[in-house]
Amino acid sequence: MAFNVLVVDDSAVMRAMIIRVVRMSGVPVGEFIEAGNGEEGLRAVRDHWVDLVLLDVNMPVMNGEEMLRRLRADPETASLPVIVVSTESSDTRVHALQALDVSFVHKPFAPETLRDIIIRVTGVSPDDEHYALPVAGGGDLDF
Repeated sequence: MAFNVLVVDDSAVMRAMIIRVVRMSGVPVGEFIEAGNGEEGLRAVRDHWVDLVLLDVNMPVMNGEEMLRRLRADPETASLPVIVVSTESSDTRVHALQALDVSFVHKPFAPETLRDIIIRVTGVSPDDEHYALPVAGGGDLDF
């Protein structure tokens, strides 16, 4: 089963790096959808089938926390898997986000860290026939 992944980050460079890491992870992806802020992210969720959201917190127009709250308030997207990928360092804010049923990955991150959380959140198993090999090169790439 291929997943459609929405990557929401105000940095095009960071979106590209996250997409690269997900591709390297071996998780079967059907389509990547990109958004530069929470407002664009909500529009993307309405316009596309999305199985997983990788979400930054600190963005202009609409931040990731507001987007997440809106996703959770809508019965159609309330259970959509979300992984927050952010530089956010406030423990209070991180715990508030985690209370909204998300996983959290701090930037910079090792590709294996993101891969492992995606596997846990999506339920993809390394034993699945569509699952590729783990990220090559070990932990020498930090994003």
